[in-house]
Amino acid sequence: MVSYEYVLGGVLASLLGSVFFMIITSTFSAKKKVHDFTSDNGFVRTPQNGEFLTEMEEKSTDVVIVGAGVAGAALAYTLAKEGRRVHVIERDLSEPDRIVGELLQPGGYLKLIELGLEDCANESIDAQKVFGYALYKDGKDTKLSYPLEQYNSDVAGRSFHNGRFIQKMREKAVTLSNVKLEQGSVTTLIEEKGIVKGVIYKNKAGEEMRAYAPLTIVCDGCFSNLRKSLSAPQVESPSCFVGLVLENCELPHANHGHVILGDPSPILFYPISSTEVRCLVDVPGTKVPSVANGEMAKYLKTVVAPQIPPQLLNAFMVSIDKGNIRSMQNRSMAANPVPTPGALLLGDSFNMRHPLTGGGMTVALSDIVLLRDLLRPLRDLNDAPALCNYLESFYTLRKPVSSTINTLAGALYKVFLASPDPARQEMREACFGYLSLGGICSYGPVSLLSGLNPRPLHLFLHFFAVAIYGVGRLMFPFPSPQRMWLGFRLIMSASGIIFPIIKGEGVRQMFFPATVPAYYRSAPVH
Repeated sequence: MVSYEYVLGGVLASLLGSVFFMIITSTFSAKKKVHDFTSDNGFVRTPQNGEFLTEMEEKSTDVVIVGAGVAGAALAYTLAKEGRRVHVIERDLSEPDRIVGELLQPGGYLKLIELGLEDCANESIDAQKVFGYALYKDGKDTKLSYPLEQYNSDVAGRSFHNGRFIQKMREKAVTLSNVKLEQGSVTTLIEEKGIVKGVIYKNKAGEEMRAYAPLTIVCDGCFSNLRKSLSAPQVESPSCFVGLVLENCELPHANHGHVILGDPSPILFYPISSTEVRCLVDVPGTKVPSVANGEMAKYLKTVVAPQIPPQLLNAFMVSIDKGNIRSMQNRSMAANPVPTPGALLLGDSFNMRHPLTGGGMTVALSDIVLLRDLLRPLRDLNDAPALCNYLESFYTLRKPVSSTINTLAGALYKVFLASPDPARQEMREACFGYLSLGGICSYGPVSLLSGLNPRPLHLFLHFFAVAIYGVGRLMFPFPSPQRMWLGFRLIMSASGIIFPIIKGEGVRQMFFPATVPAYYRSAPVH
């Protein structure tokens, strides 16, 4: 007679074997399904039963941030200070070495103060205060100061090495215990039933990993490989910047950016440390002379050097001879988001403008302040559709700052370009003359440029005031049919510059945001 202990043991062994078999089967099938659910739009679709998600993975992080540049690092610190658990995944955690993102306007510095990050742009990185611009044209120059009278003495623009600034913000972010900063390359967004659940990335060791969170914010920069999943981008490449560093020289106007209205396009100088001055030479189009075969050095010496202020010429020539010449493509892209539950774009992956006016970081930091304030009332981010609907207000509320800076950057670049068209030449002359008048004619445009007065209507009025000033110059001392025709063409040229930019920004959102329903969205109540 068989004892009941043996029968019971056999039953238990059979059950354990069945469970073990099911675990093995499901593990191998899950690995296979990763490929089965990859779609063409950059998403990975998880099975409808959420098979890849574990309770611990879903609840350990509130926000995944892709990228730890200016926008990503500042956002990580900001959201962590609000009590969010943040996982930041950055492709390369070594110090960046860029030739742009080195000038922060006073409006951006005020946002930095609001975020508690102003100590990342101080003497610890040898940052320099900037109090305005000097504008040069045909041997004449005019000084344009920021309207800082109503602010304390610390408020000004800041210029610095971009990499040092980013590293400081990364260091400050990781001092918070609820920030996890990891090196890895994000390849795909994970989607389930139309909702982004997180990202797939390869870590430093090359292993494929997954990070899950109720909200994924993509800040992976101008070369973003994820923006097409979350927007309908139309990227333009109007020109290239050629960058040099001038050493141990003094700018004609200390602590000011210098803009030379050169031929064929503007040349910029501004300090990036106590001993270095950045020079950026704009080259229209998508191709630049070759550095390797010496064409670039020849171009800089023969075309650009004769237009450089005498005080900077020697240092400019020495920098060319040293050979450390770098270039990068300038890009502009109007924000055109596709609202997606569980995900959001921010920074250059979302919106770009020509870097001539140095407004990119100001827009990004302003967006972060706005996003922080919108998320502040929400304790729970898990209702992705309701959150997505609520955050559509973000795209409208950001418009006063972003559209002012974006439109000004695009319009000024086109006005500052040399042109064989007499109407465009007159517009360029009128712009220099208008800014040289002083008073409201310089105070107004510079307050717009600095991010201190983000009002699109003021920008529109000043732009056409420049055009009317140009027409007035043509009518003095007396009008002639030829001058009247040129004046008409000048107005048409000005319209052809600014109206396409305004259209790209959105007329209603730019000038009448209060008429957009999303403007009034309130936080979802749970």
